[in-house]
Amino acid sequence: MRPAVSSRRREPAGSDPSPAIQPRLSLARPRANHRRESSRYRSQPLTRHGDSVRTLAFSGPASFEERKTKMADDMSLNPTRDDFSALLDESMGGRDFMEGTVVKGIVVGIEKDFAIIDVGLKTEGRVSVKEFGVDEDGKSPVFIGATVEVFLERVENAMGEAVISRDKARREEAWTRLEGVYEKNEPVMGAIVGRVKGGFTVDLGGASAFLPGSQVDIRPVRDVGPLMGKEQPFAILKMDRPRGNIVVSRRAILEEARAEQRTELVSQLQEGEIREGVVKNITDYGAFVDLGGIDGLLHVTDMSWKRVNHPSQVLAVGDTVKVQIVKINPDTQRISLGMKQLQSDPWDGVEAKYPVGAKFTGRITNITDYGAFVELEAGVEGLVHVSEMSWTKKNVHPGKIVSTSQEVDVVVLDVDPSKRRVSLGLKQAMDNPWDAFIAAHPVGSTVEGEVKNATEFGLFIGLENDIDGMVHLSDLDWTVSGEEAIAKYNKGDVVKARVLDVDVEKERISLGIKQLAGDPMQGDTYRTKQTVTVTVTEITTGGIEVKFGDDEAPMTAFIRKSDLSRDRADQRPERFAVGDRVDAQISSIDKAARRVSLSIKALEMVEEKEAIEKFGSSDSGASLGDILGAALREKAGATKE
Repeated sequence: MRPAVSSRRREPAGSDPSPAIQPRLSLARPRANHRRESSRYRSQPLTRHGDSVRTLAFSGPASFEERKTKMADDMSLNPTRDDFSALLDESMGGRDFMEGTVVKGIVVGIEKDFAIIDVGLKTEGRVSVKEFGVDEDGKSPVFIGATVEVFLERVENAMGEAVISRDKARREEAWTRLEGVYEKNEPVMGAIVGRVKGGFTVDLGGASAFLPGSQVDIRPVRDVGPLMGKEQPFAILKMDRPRGNIVVSRRAILEEARAEQRTELVSQLQEGEIREGVVKNITDYGAFVDLGGIDGLLHVTDMSWKRVNHPSQVLAVGDTVKVQIVKINPDTQRISLGMKQLQSDPWDGVEAKYPVGAKFTGRITNITDYGAFVELEAGVEGLVHVSEMSWTKKNVHPGKIVSTSQEVDVVVLDVDPSKRRVSLGLKQAMDNPWDAFIAAHPVGSTVEGEVKNATEFGLFIGLENDIDGMVHLSDLDWTVSGEEAIAKYNKGDVVKARVLDVDVEKERISLGIKQLAGDPMQGDTYRTKQTVTVTVTEITTGGIEVKFGDDEAPMTAFIRKSDLSRDRADQRPERFAVGDRVDAQISSIDKAARRVSLSIKALEMVEEKEAIEKFGSSDSGASLGDILGAALREKAGATKE
């Protein structure tokens, strides 16, 4: 019986067997009951050449022992998958050649500028000698037989060569090293090698990192030239290996070093200690003073007891000053300094120097919306509130009353040493115009002024010394309503008024216009059953409106329709016209309601009664027409005379 794995093609006579033709090897296990074997063939041992298997050679008949050996060899020609895997591991040395990892290789040759490296893949790769750099002696570290580490990009390219790189291997080594440093939160050495948008590029020994512009130094740096190419420590802020991003900071290293230095220096300082320092920087709110490695803030309010508008008025950069340590904050390590603390406090005994009610001369140092500050002496200032600046100018900005650097007389109103406040008055140092007014114009006198403003409650009239008096609506006219009366006045009109009241404390002057003419309702000017001549001012369906009395302060009344005539046929309002003058009798007077009732009918009845009594009687036989005619003729004759 012929083994299943020993079948092969026979070569034609006269031809040499080709080495390219190989026997087909079956992976099936040989049967256990093989008994027959061709005696004409003898198996030769299996040899390997490269990755191909040589053809098997056979010889003639053999003995029984040889046949047993032949069967064992036939079984070895049918390996299993496990056998193949074991042979592959033995050949590859158990190494893992995964693409994208760093592997070790041996330099097997150098051709021109490339090193040929065998990484154990039965094929070689090429790497530029420049990627290996030079050693301390300036020589290349690459030589035949040297073991190097390279990055395996691809196992085989189109040319059958492995794609490897020394630069990428160095980068991977750097990433592994930097990850360990990042986990331990340790600084890493690097050098700034280039400028990019928003920052700089830093070489960390094979790996590139990004340094933001804000992380270069504690303060903004205008010229980064001295830092370029210089190896220095950096702190890793962020790492993202899949994306290849590393963010570093030089500022964090400097801040940490400065914090350690500040902690050491702060421990050597004490509050109240006096030291010399150099002015390092000046801002709007103060100056920073270098105390020998640590800065302290000298606030503008602690430079002098007097007002300082800007620190540059007292100090300049580079000045050497003597300061006192006012306060040390152990948490923030901030140091507050003071210069005025080295001088005597001018507020000591300020109550005795500036008693309430005393008058002093000072200088305006500052003007605000709510008042002006007056310097009484160096370091002592008082506030003149806007309400204490003028007797007459109300709701006016202080800058329109006083100016900076102006010398003014003020009166001390209040002193609070604990709060370092002095309240001053500017108007108290002047004559009170209200006192002067009441002295010149007592109550009951007449004044003249210009209408400044008309409001819903009265008129404001400008008087002397920039003071105003008010005429209330109820004091405009005796007869008409205040709304009607105020409509007669316009801004700028010059009017006369009577002084009704003066309140100096409240700064109020009450005036009256109707009081100039006197109250027609008072006294005996008008009485009941008095005959008056009235002028028709308005005609309505219910009667007529009339006025009478003084033209400057006339009285008004309403004559009802039923009181227009004794004769019912003449009780028609339309028979009158505006401007007609007629006689009427006062029927009643209500002084409380300021109302006068008139009647033409009552006057006609009185005249009729008088005519009958004078010109006739009820038994004389004369008619009423004759009697009235005679009375009218007599009245007309009296009028002509």
